[in-house]
Amino acid sequence: MNIDPSTDRIFANPLAAIEDFRFDDAVVAVFPDMIKRSVPGYTAIISMIGELAGRYAQPASQCYDLGSSLGAATFAMRHNVRAEDCRIISVDNSPAMVQRAEKLLEQDEAREAEGQHIPVELLCEDILQTPIENASVVVLNLTLQFIALDERAPLIEKIYRGLRPGGVLILSEKVCFADPQHQALMTELHHNFKRANGYSELEIAQKRSALEKVLLPESLATHQQRFRQAGFSSADVWFQCLNFASMLAIK
Repeated sequence: MNIDPSTDRIFANPLAAIEDFRFDDAVVAVFPDMIKRSVPGYTAIISMIGELAGRYAQPASQCYDLGSSLGAATFAMRHNVRAEDCRIISVDNSPAMVQRAEKLLEQDEAREAEGQHIPVELLCEDILQTPIENASVVVLNLTLQFIALDERAPLIEKIYRGLRPGGVLILSEKVCFADPQHQALMTELHHNFKRANGYSELEIAQKRSALEKVLLPESLATHQQRFRQAGFSSADVWFQCLNFASMLAIK
């Protein structure tokens, strides 16, 4: 049986030692399949990021996609933002991700008439070091969960300072719940979602082990408190499916 090389089978066979999850060449090769089969509502989130960016992007401002991976949110913004003199700054610290995103951007540009969409700058760097300036839209789509806990508040504060008044932060995350019974239910339902998408028990277990020390979810209340402390005037959930949610914070 021939297996599509873009199908995620990274954890399909027993591993002698499970290393911490990394966004390396192997993950990049199957990332679109992995994310769609692992994150409930992912396609809807990406689509609505484009809609929200189109609504909140301001003329002569910058839109940031921080932790952009292959650029799904970047392209959603690029196809929806119509404010004049905008540009997108797309940042990821994985060289493999950025290299593949560059090729996808070339393909996207080849399909359009010149000047039809706003320009994109792809950067390979740590988002903690990325200056946020003259921003009207900032996206952290399934990114903050991979940042060290003590670095999260400074990052959100930096984003707030770099946003124009009326600018927005779109934050999508895996979340956890204070009630143990509800947490157990959401975890089981998420595993059922993965099973329905063809992942085996071995794949689910091994990937969970690989992510255990790398992906650190927080509660929605924690995120909202952090937004308030940073100074956002409004912050609330606009999407949630099981233990994945997206929030909109407005300066």
